[in-house]
Amino acid sequence: MAIDPGVLGAGEPVRPARPLVVSRARTARRIVVDQWASRLVVGGGIIIIASILAILVVILAEVYPLFKKPTIEFLGTRLPAGAVIPAPGLAAGMDEYREVGYAVGTGGVIEVVGLKGDRPPVAVPIAGLDGARVSTVAGLGKGRHLIGTSDGRVIPLDMRFDVAFKDGKRAVTAAPAFGAASALDPERKRPLLRLTGAEPAGGPLTVAQVEPKALVIQAVVEKKALVGGSRREESLAALEVPTGGEITALALDGRAEDLFVGTSAGEVIHYDMRDRQAPRRADQAAVTSKPGAAVTTLSFLIGDRTLVVGDQDGGVATWQVVPPPGGGERRLTQIHRFAGHARPVVSIDASKRDKGFATADAAGGVLVHYGTSGQTFFTVKAPEGGLHSVVFAPKADGIVAVSPSGAMGEWRIDNPHPEITLRTVFGKVWYEGYSEPAYVWQSTGGTDDFEAKFSLTPLIYGTLKGTFYALVFAVPMALLAAVYVSEFMHPTVKAYVKPVVEVMAALPSVVLGFLAGLWLAPMVERVVPGLFLLPLVLLVCVLAAYFAWRMVPRPIRGRFKTGTEVFLLIPVVVAGVALAFALGGLVETVLLGGSYRGWLLSALGLTYDQRNSLVVGVAMGFAVIPIIFTIAEDSLANVPQHLRAGSLALGANRWQTALRIVLPTA
Repeated sequence: MAIDPGVLGAGEPVRPARPLVVSRARTARRIVVDQWASRLVVGGGIIIIASILAILVVILAEVYPLFKKPTIEFLGTRLPAGAVIPAPGLAAGMDEYREVGYAVGTGGVIEVVGLKGDRPPVAVPIAGLDGARVSTVAGLGKGRHLIGTSDGRVIPLDMRFDVAFKDGKRAVTAAPAFGAASALDPERKRPLLRLTGAEPAGGPLTVAQVEPKALVIQAVVEKKALVGGSRREESLAALEVPTGGEITALALDGRAEDLFVGTSAGEVIHYDMRDRQAPRRADQAAVTSKPGAAVTTLSFLIGDRTLVVGDQDGGVATWQVVPPPGGGERRLTQIHRFAGHARPVVSIDASKRDKGFATADAAGGVLVHYGTSGQTFFTVKAPEGGLHSVVFAPKADGIVAVSPSGAMGEWRIDNPHPEITLRTVFGKVWYEGYSEPAYVWQSTGGTDDFEAKFSLTPLIYGTLKGTFYALVFAVPMALLAAVYVSEFMHPTVKAYVKPVVEVMAALPSVVLGFLAGLWLAPMVERVVPGLFLLPLVLLVCVLAAYFAWRMVPRPIRGRFKTGTEVFLLIPVVVAGVALAFALGGLVETVLLGGSYRGWLLSALGLTYDQRNSLVVGVAMGFAVIPIIFTIAEDSLANVPQHLRAGSLALGANRWQTALRIVLPTA
């Protein structure tokens, strides 16, 4: 018999209670529901863990190629039709699919060789030679070349490739296009020993060596008339190079602004070509690995900002024209020195996709380097020994080395991320255009020649700095809000405030960052002095309001419910914010010379960036305030009530109880 738990009167007999009757069917349903709920919870947990592990697997799969060892594979040698390839200024290349290779021969033909399949070699005659022979060839990039002749003329060559598909198979055919020849030495018709050129928007510029220490400069300007067609104006100028040795190499950047002349004395002379009529000798530096070793070849990496120097002793180095760290005139500065060759460097060719390049020596050695990191990835040997040139594939997935007989040895390269090393990710790197090595993150750019910058150091430092500012902003506000809501706020108001703050946690940080960058950052930029004055002004206003409230007679204060005083602070805070921004403008005008940005630059040497850590701290502070508030408020609410009661009973006020009893316990 069940016993009724009610209260019995004195002398009353125990009243029997109704027996507890439970339906077996209902109990069975509850058991089934409990079992399925348990399975659902367990299954949901397993799915969540599996999802996290799947995300980890995807991340590892994406990161794995960064740690994959680069490889190079020899594919074989292709023979030409029998012409001899010229040693100086050799031009060679291939199509983007690595199916057709070509080289310019001294016999007045372009040797076209199939790199795949059984395509027979073809010799294409060079148009416009008129009995002269090829003396030198210079590459301008993207299949453009300048062919120098023995009678002082230049023939432009645009090496194109026609791609056709037949029966589902791709067929690539070489289609060279020759331009009209122009005379660089019309009077004496001296042979062009070396050649370089550029085709900027202002008109082509060609520089040729005609004597051991003499250059000829041809400038072409296209002038368009208001009525009629355009008019082509050509000008020729002679340039004597004052050097202790002979000219051994030439290189002109694609903007036709900087000309570099290598000499047999191991020096590079830099000429400023922005004034084409009066080239200015800007700098001169010893650039070889050993003093006095001759410069054998010069070339540019993609973008024409980094000069690659090869010398007689096999040394390879990159140089840039950069201003010194303290400012001043641009100087020719060594950036990296790479693993060298055992024999003189005879050819350099840069990748058309990144900052990689290949170098070849007279004994047939080929090295593949990367300009940004200063690494040398591969060392291979040509099967025929000596080499005249090396060519980097357009997609940076292979190289072709051309021997004196015209044979082309081909290698396939698999190195998808040459720019990633521990040094480039965590160390200082000397990037193009910078006056010194620096930590930089800039993964993408707007041009093909952009130098990717993958230093994680600024990201790590910026993350820690943004986290610090976010916590400085969020922790005091969230903790004080939690203390007030838990210990002082009226329960009726608390029932609305706490859920609203917790809902703030649902705001995506991406959205907050977007608003901070586009909306908050420009607003903060206008009121930075007032923003720094805001905490001090608000503190003064709140303390003044507190003392004013204490002066109000107790009967009047008693009319307000405990915890509702916060609503009286709203106008005080609004007035304090307005006062802080007004004082900020006054301080900027009186003390900072009318512009805080100008004062920062002149007094501290700092520049104000609109999207800075202060903005990040405010934005991310709003993202973490709800989390800190919820955890802190729950911890405070779980403090046993008898501790509060005991503290209050001993004479402590509510603030002392919250600060010295509740907060340490929580």
